[in-house]
Amino acid sequence: MSYPGYPPSGGYPPQAGGYPPQVGGYSPQAGGYPPQAGGYPPQAAGYPPQPGAYPPQAGGYPPQAGGYPPQAGGYPTQAGGYPPQAGGYPPQQAGGYPSIPPAQGKAIILGGYRGAIKDHPGADPLRDVEVLRKAMKGFGTDESAIIELLGSRTSKQRVPMVAAYKTTYGKDLFHDLKSELTGSFEKLAIAMLQTPAKFDASELKEAISGAGTDEACLIEILSSRSNAEIREINQIYKHEYGKTLEDSISNDTSGHFRRLLVSLCQGNRDEREQVDINMAKQDAQKLYAAGENKVGTDESQFNAILCARSKPHLRAVFHEYQQMCGRDIVKSICREMSGDVEDGMVAVVKCIRNTPEYFAERLHKAMAGAGTKDRTLIRVMVTRSEVDMLDIRQVYQQTYGKSLYTAISGDTSGDYKKMLLKLCGGSD
Repeated sequence: MSYPGYPPSGGYPPQAGGYPPQVGGYSPQAGGYPPQAGGYPPQAAGYPPQPGAYPPQAGGYPPQAGGYPPQAGGYPTQAGGYPPQAGGYPPQQAGGYPSIPPAQGKAIILGGYRGAIKDHPGADPLRDVEVLRKAMKGFGTDESAIIELLGSRTSKQRVPMVAAYKTTYGKDLFHDLKSELTGSFEKLAIAMLQTPAKFDASELKEAISGAGTDEACLIEILSSRSNAEIREINQIYKHEYGKTLEDSISNDTSGHFRRLLVSLCQGNRDEREQVDINMAKQDAQKLYAAGENKVGTDESQFNAILCARSKPHLRAVFHEYQQMCGRDIVKSICREMSGDVEDGMVAVVKCIRNTPEYFAERLHKAMAGAGTKDRTLIRVMVTRSEVDMLDIRQVYQQTYGKSLYTAISGDTSGDYKKMLLKLCGGSD
C-alpha cells in the first residue's frame, strides 16, 4: 500500500557533539546531572537525525547504528504489541503515511534541510560577543547589530556566546540583555540564547506555574519532541526547579488529561521508522471499538495508542481509521470527548499527522483576533526555525492565503518584528 509523502514529525536538528556546555551548566558535561536509574541515553551524537532532513556535514554526524541506546527494562510493552514479523517490518514509504485523503491534506515536498536559519560560516563566539558588547556599551543600544548577529546564527552558534561573554567581560549576557532590551524583543533574544532543552523546560514551567495552566503549550512541546529531547528536558527541569516534570504536571492537572501528559513526558514512544500495515489496521479497530463503536468512551485505549506507538505507525493508523469508518480521527475524538482531554488528544493527532500543518495553525491562532499570544509566537518561531520552518511557511501560505512573513509583519512591530522575520527567513 502506497501513501503520498507527508513529513516526518521532527524535533530539533541534530547537533554534532551536542550543544556545548554553558557557564552554570545545562548539559551533562558542565557540573553534571546525577546518574539516572537505568541510565540516560548518551547525547554525544546530538539529537537523532531525521530521514532525509539534513545535508551531510563536514566530518559527518556520528552513525546511529542500532538506534537509541537500550533503556533499563527496555521500552514498555504495548497493548496489542508489535509481534515479530517474518522478514521484519516492511519499510515505511518516504515521508510517512497520511491519515486523511490527499484532497484534504497539505502535501509537503521534502528535500534536504528544512530550517530557515543556517550555520554562519566562520562564526566565532569570542568575536560575536565583542559585537554584542559594543552594541550594549555606552549611551543607547544598537538593536540592529543585535538583530543582525543573533538572527544570522544557528542555536549551536548562539548558545556558546553566553560562556564566551562571561569569560571575556566577567558579566552575565542574559543580565546585560535584560537591562538593555524590553518587552517581547527582550524575551525573544533571551529565548534564542538558551539551549533548546533549557528553553523548553522553562516554557513548560511557565505553562504549569503561570496564571492558569497553558494546556496547549504542554501538549505542543511534549507531542513534538523526540524521546531524547524529552529525557533531556526532564533532567534540566529537575535540576532547575527542584522537582520532576511529571510531579509538576500531576499536581496541576487531573483526570484523563493528566494521564495523557504523564504518558507523553516519559519519553518512551516507539521510534522505529518501519510500519506494519496489519498492526496499523488492528490499532485503528481498537480506537473505533473504544470510541465510535461503544456507549461511552475508553480514553485509556486512546491514550495507550497515541502516546506509545511510533509516529510513522500512527500516521498509518489514522489513514486506516478513515478508511474503516469513513470519519476522520479528529472528528471522532471531538464527538467522543470534551474539555482538556479532547483538546489534548486532538492536538497530539494533529501534531503527529502533519507537524508543519500543526505549527502553522499554532502560529495563525497566536496572531488571530485581538492581541497577540507572544509566548506562543516566540516559542514556535525559535524552536522550529532550524527544523521545518520552510514547510510551515508553505502550509501557512496554502491554508491562510498569505505568507507567514506577511502575517508576522502585520501583527508585530519594531525590533521584535525584525527578529521574528529573521527566524522566518523570507516571504513566500
